[in-house]
Amino acid sequence: MSEPSRSLPSARTFYDEVGGAPTFARLVARFYEGVRADPRLAPLYPQDDWDGAEWRLRSFLEQYWGGPTTYSQQRGHPRLRMRHAPFAIGPVERDAWLEHMRDAVDSLEFTAEQDATLWGYIHTAAMSMQNRWPDDAPGEFAAR
Repeated sequence: MSEPSRSLPSARTFYDEVGGAPTFARLVARFYEGVRADPRLAPLYPQDDWDGAEWRLRSFLEQYWGGPTTYSQQRGHPRLRMRHAPFAIGPVERDAWLEHMRDAVDSLEFTAEQDATLWGYIHTAAMSMQNRWPDDAPGEFAAR
């Protein structure tokens, strides 16, 4: 008689490690509290679709960190740079975004390792979304 097959335990994802959907919901809600009140950022967001903006960020982050794949199922490939290209994102907007995200990450009270993991990605992503530089002419896109 053969032994019953045993399935290997699945790898624990960062999403699972930090608490799953409730954690990402808190992160994004806290982030958007700041963004809605920030005159540097609020104009870049769809004023009639704050809930949609929150859903898009939350579901993207959940998927990226190993949670449900709802984002791609509903929106396709993230294509972050392409989706952000229409918005003027210079150093001021980038840094304001990072300021609110830093506050949101700090509110979660992660371990130092969890914080470094999440923040490393967030910082890199924010830097890559910048599409305007101080020496650009107004309204001009300067690819760098």
